[in-house]
Amino acid sequence: MQAPLSRFNKCISTMPFSMEVLIFSFLPFVLAVILLKTYTSSSKSHKHLPPSPPKLPLIGNLYQLGSSPHLTLQVMAQTYGPLMLIHLGTAPILIASSVGAAREILKTHDVSFASRPKLNIPSKISYACKDIAFSPYGEYWRHVKSIAVLHLLSNKRVQSYRYVREEEMSHMMEKIRRDSESVVNLSELVVSLTNNVVCRVSLGKRYDGRNFKNVLDRTVTLLGSFSVGSYIPSLR
Repeated sequence: MQAPLSRFNKCISTMPFSMEVLIFSFLPFVLAVILLKTYTSSSKSHKHLPPSPPKLPLIGNLYQLGSSPHLTLQVMAQTYGPLMLIHLGTAPILIASSVGAAREILKTHDVSFASRPKLNIPSKISYACKDIAFSPYGEYWRHVKSIAVLHLLSNKRVQSYRYVREEEMSHMMEKIRRDSESVVNLSELVVSLTNNVVCRVSLGKRYDGRNFKNVLDRTVTLLGSFSVGSYIPSLR
């Protein structure tokens, strides 16, 4: 029994077998299964979806947007209609380009479209989307909104800080008068005014407006940046 078994093991060990051969042998089968599964799922899920331009795997319609996405979407709408579906990476995006479609989304079915997508950069900036602007629509958002409306934006609360706005406005106008013979940057003055009012109302004192403007500029830049993980989660 030992001799046949040893001869069998010796024969197996001398076979020209490698992991590469196994991979390339099964690769066409695996690709065929993936393509069949993708086609089956897409054919089932696309029955009631708006018209959509052809998309590429993984990147979707990103390659079609170009340097002027608004113009590209306008051209697409002429082909696929005022309500169309595109894919930024693997994320489906509904595009409405008519008054009627916008009315259906913003008024008739506003609750269905009220939530916000969870994107990487806003999530990092706003502590996992805990603010009003980026938190998903639901009980938490309603609670945060009620706090803001009742304790920050109510008519009584706004009127109680009227003196702060008047003092800061007078301070800005005085600065403009002092610099009347030179060029005045109104953008910086308005940002400084806003910063002073917000800081005095919420924190009780002024803070350096230049630092505030730097933070604001960086935040706006980050929010306008493209995050691959938000549109292609597998590359996050």
